[in-house]
Amino acid sequence: MADPKRPKHYTRLTELFPDVLAAHENLGTTIRNAGPIEPKTIELIQLAAAASTGSEGSVHSHTRRALQQGASHEEIYHTLLLLISTIGFPRVAAAVSWAQDIMD
Repeated sequence: MADPKRPKHYTRLTELFPDVLAAHENLGTTIRNAGPIEPKTIELIQLAAAASTGSEGSVHSHTRRALQQGASHEEIYHTLLLLISTIGFPRVAAAVSWAQDIMD
């Protein structure tokens, strides 16, 4: 059965390539557990990276995960606003819009 929290495309990739996606998820878990950074901060860092690459799906995912780890809307907005001088206002504005899709 499909996980309602996962995008359909991700679920389809899991069906097509179960071993690859399992390895990918295991790597992500291993990396998260490899150091002292708390889960909320990890998700905010990954949110910033997702915004930097212009990945709407990843911004959605990491916004959702950051909220689950206790991040406030203000922390999510601040994480994204910090990127203006690095990736530019238009890309940040897009990422804020994508984060709002989840926060609304």
